[in-house]
Amino acid sequence: MNRKRSNTFWGYFFIAPQLIGLLSFSLIPLITTFVLSTLDWDGFQPATFIGFNNFSYAFHNPDFQKALVNTLYYSLLTVPMGIFLAILVAVALNKVRYRVMYRLFFFMPVVTSSVAVAIVWMWLLNGDFGIINFLLHSLFGIKGPQWLTNLNLVLPSLAIVSIWQKLGFNMIIFLAGLQGISRDYYEASMIDGASRSQQFWKITVPLLSPTTLFVTIIGIIDSFKIFDTAFVMTSGGPAKASYTIVYHLYELAFKNFQFGRSAAAATMLFVIILTFTIAQTYISRKWVHYAD
Repeated sequence: MNRKRSNTFWGYFFIAPQLIGLLSFSLIPLITTFVLSTLDWDGFQPATFIGFNNFSYAFHNPDFQKALVNTLYYSLLTVPMGIFLAILVAVALNKVRYRVMYRLFFFMPVVTSSVAVAIVWMWLLNGDFGIINFLLHSLFGIKGPQWLTNLNLVLPSLAIVSIWQKLGFNMIIFLAGLQGISRDYYEASMIDGASRSQQFWKITVPLLSPTTLFVTIIGIIDSFKIFDTAFVMTSGGPAKASYTIVYHLYELAFKNFQFGRSAAAATMLFVIILTFTIAQTYISRKWVHYAD
């Protein structure tokens, strides 16, 4: 009995740091945000309880609507293409020589500061003296567009930066998924005369579907949290063409000092992300295949 109690004590002792971190940095802030969303507070004067008025304001606010549409569009640009490219790179690097070195090169942008990445890409995408437009003009005689000031190109430009930076992370996840696929499937398909492309679409892609589900959920959550890239590269412009939900939260809280309204918008963002995650998990039953 004493040994059982001792094991229980040490078990809780070792998971205590994780539990404390979860409470301190996740659960308590989440509850605090919901409570704050029911208050009218500017950070200086005493808070006033106003119920769900902040949610009504956010729902009818044109800026929130614009930010939501931009964020959804950005997510549609980044998640599918990012997953597709990550699968191709993972398959290409799965059995190649010096694959550790290649994986390192692809993963380096993931651990690089987002601000540093944004500054470098601001120079690359500069419409007047950027290297991308220089190469377009030098190699193809094409006059490059204003990537970061064109209303139709600014979000795709930010999506390119995000796909490039997150490619290494998704690639590592898919590489781990590839290691779990038995070679027996490929050997049996080779006996049946399957080509490489048939093996990819009929074996690799279906058996990577659990990994694809995970990367999709993480990618959607990450795309809805875009802020630093838009803040550094475009400041939400031009004409709020790159104005995202998190940027909207930032302006409400730290420019307008409307903390209650910002918290309400953050709570709505949490509900939107949760809804997408639950829906994706439910729909995945139809396309996710697990190997026997």
